[in-house]
Amino acid sequence: MSRSSPTRDRILDVAQRLTQERGFNAFSYLDIGTQLGIRNASIHYHFPSKAELGLALVRRYREWLQDILTGLDAEPSPRRRLDRYVDSYREVVHDDGRICLCTVLTAEDAALPAGMREEIQAFFDLNERWLGGVLQAGIAAGELRVTGARELAAASLLATLEGAMLLARAARDASRFTQLARAAVADLYA
Repeated sequence: MSRSSPTRDRILDVAQRLTQERGFNAFSYLDIGTQLGIRNASIHYHFPSKAELGLALVRRYREWLQDILTGLDAEPSPRRRLDRYVDSYREVVHDDGRICLCTVLTAEDAALPAGMREEIQAFFDLNERWLGGVLQAGIAAGELRVTGARELAAASLLATLEGAMLLARAARDASRFTQLARAAVADLYA
């Protein structure tokens, strides 16, 4: 079995969308198969268990984030990096209620396999470390300011963005995220 194949990627794409819409425990292999026009056996070939599917799904999402952050690191201005980061978060907030995969999964934490929980934590750790680095660079460049510890400011900003996604989801209005995220970031401008 190959690590990546078009069918495997399509399965993950559908699983991601279903998770973002309903939650991980609210869909089955039958739901995926119906959307793709394939049998459950084809899904089981790539992902013998739903736990393996979930682990691959979150790992792929974390790796996608890592690629985004690597691209943002090319931006010389820490303030601009921060703005582009918020823009990338905005891209996962949809008027139909879909939001960040890991935000949705956090609500199901107690019912998820340990491997998925570890990957979700790695996703949030990656965000916090990256934000902490950007804040540190922004302070040094005179572009950003924080009150208190940089690590706490990074965690607070991440929590604000995550909460803003949830409020946008509840309102079925992605612009709500943008308003709240922009206000939070503006407070960091020097």
